[in-house]
Amino acid sequence: MAPPFPVFRNTRLLAGEGNGPIDANLVTAAPKAIVSGLNRNGITWQSGAIPSAVQIGGSCSPSVEWPMSSSNTQHWNPAQYSKNARFVSDLGMPVVDWLDPRPGERILDLGCGDGALSRKLVDRGCEVVGVDASAAMIAAAQALGLDAQVVDGHSLPFENEFDAVFSNAALHWMTAPERVVSGVWRALKPGGRFVGEFGGHGNVAGIVAALGAALTARGLTVPDPWYFPRPEEYGKLLRSHGFEVTRLDLMPRPTLLPGDVGDWLATFAQAYTAALPVAERGDFIAGLVEALRGPLCDANGAWWADYVRLRFSATKPDAA
Repeated sequence: MAPPFPVFRNTRLLAGEGNGPIDANLVTAAPKAIVSGLNRNGITWQSGAIPSAVQIGGSCSPSVEWPMSSSNTQHWNPAQYSKNARFVSDLGMPVVDWLDPRPGERILDLGCGDGALSRKLVDRGCEVVGVDASAAMIAAAQALGLDAQVVDGHSLPFENEFDAVFSNAALHWMTAPERVVSGVWRALKPGGRFVGEFGGHGNVAGIVAALGAALTARGLTVPDPWYFPRPEEYGKLLRSHGFEVTRLDLMPRPTLLPGDVGDWLATFAQAYTAALPVAERGDFIAGLVEALRGPLCDANGAWWADYVRLRFSATKPDAA
């Protein structure tokens, strides 16, 4: 299925370090608002003109920087996640390929969620420990027969224990990345690999702009719940802890959603909706669905999220 949007094939990002070509499997059609959001965040496409930013509510555009200043609340429901976000693990297999897991390796799955990718690593003959801050998601992972533990990714307790640390779609939830990378370094054996993918600079920019506009109209602000770094920023962080960075790519990946963007918001944007009374959240999300229908919904009624992913591979030197 291909929405009637501009298609960018074999596009290379001009964003500093790690400008690898987009994976062939990720080639897709990009709604105009997605391209505009990427352009706003300093990510330039080599092919095609950049459409103008989409207006939200007739007065605000994605170029507005929204103030962030209150508490963050995110709760994970395994059944809701499976229904609305199974694409997250389904699209994680290219990261597994980068990891190149070998039978007998001991691997830490950092931010394992419900264990879908941990299970695949076990099936390849690896000894896997999954960690996640959500007790509910860890219970779901344990139900798959996995060794899964409730652990905050900012406070990893392991020492020289793993051949590799793997992470898919989790590191952007860990907003003190220095602590995370330090913990990964300690957890790895010398020669160990740190391979992952998470939201990069410009990720869901259109959705975030719509959320900010809707909250600002109500006189509300929320803290930024995510860490979406530029590739040069994350590469510098990894090297500062001693890692040798072997690959670091920032890639736009407009992603087909299983439902409408309201389901995505209910699953992933609770830090924003928590600023509202419970009774108002349904109408708030419904309003956002209508605001985003033009930019993110195609003529066939399919919805796309404006994802930008940062994928990396790094190694702890043998001499460390």
